[in-house]
Amino acid sequence: MSVVKGWCPGAWQPMMSGDGLVVRVRPHLARLSRAQALGLAALAAAQGSGIVELTRRGNVQLRGIVDHGAVIAGLAELDLLDPDPDAEARRNVTVAPDWQPGDATQRLADALTRQLAELPPLPAKFGFVIDAGPVRVLDGVPGDVRIERGEAGLILRAEGQPFGRAVDEATAVDAALALAQWFAAHRGEARRMRAASPPGPWDAEVGPVGPVQGFTEGGVAFGQMPAETLAVAAQAAEGIRVTPWRTLLLEGATARPSGMLPPDNPLLKVDACPGAPLCPQASVETRSLARQAHPKGSLHVSGCAKGCARSAPADVTLVGRDGRFDLVIGGRAGDTPAATGLTPQEALDAL
Repeated sequence: MSVVKGWCPGAWQPMMSGDGLVVRVRPHLARLSRAQALGLAALAAAQGSGIVELTRRGNVQLRGIVDHGAVIAGLAELDLLDPDPDAEARRNVTVAPDWQPGDATQRLADALTRQLAELPPLPAKFGFVIDAGPVRVLDGVPGDVRIERGEAGLILRAEGQPFGRAVDEATAVDAALALAQWFAAHRGEARRMRAASPPGPWDAEVGPVGPVQGFTEGGVAFGQMPAETLAVAAQAAEGIRVTPWRTLLLEGATARPSGMLPPDNPLLKVDACPGAPLCPQASVETRSLARQAHPKGSLHVSGCAKGCARSAPADVTLVGRDGRFDLVIGGRAGDTPAATGLTPQEALDAL
């Protein structure tokens, strides 16, 4: 049986996995300077397994860490460490990675970050999304309280609501904090906003969705790469933006570094967790199967029913159970399967 821990690793509070500690680093505005990226690559190689991961919230993970104290010291030197575990845990803010210095996304993110300490305790995975550029780019990226570009200006939207509430830059952060405070007071057993029913009005339309533009973009399959790949990317760029899509935006780079995939590579559309033996919850290998698959739609390969790699439904989800796979159609890893007990080859045939 899989164990739902209800929290994510951090720098101060790492999580034990099958290959050692997992340390998650939350760069401010999801941006790493060249020196920070090179420093993270060096820490991953010297203190861990040499594997660097990109998360769905624009964070970076170092795997296989043995000496946690050395990593904490290194992160502090790189200015990538929050002052304490509580401050780190509260800073679940995903921003549109194509922000420009001084624009609305940066101003709103900075203002929100300064006021997060005012919030009452919230579930560990509760988070904010700021997507205030000319068009929305974070459509489909999970978050509980969203400040987005609407049809007629900025809107505040609760996850799960198809419409938002009109705000402006002067009122957006206070409105977002008030919505989070409402959730803390009225959530009952709910751990995420989509399971609650926040009071309206919710009548402002969301704005159009568009692609990220203006950056050289490089992807890594399943969000996992050797530390050397991060170092090569850092040398090619003036700075790095970490996206929620398992890609890096490379500031000032003129070409995609070797070892990185173009953003339209089909492998970047497949979600697969580390699986066995890296995760003690998993009973199956996941990524070897995922590399062999050629799905017509979205595919999620999960080592267990927790579904850590993808919270949204997928066209097809393969879920590890007792060394075999269950098949879910149009759902999440924890949903009722259409078929059970498939071997890896039978799972591939089902695709």
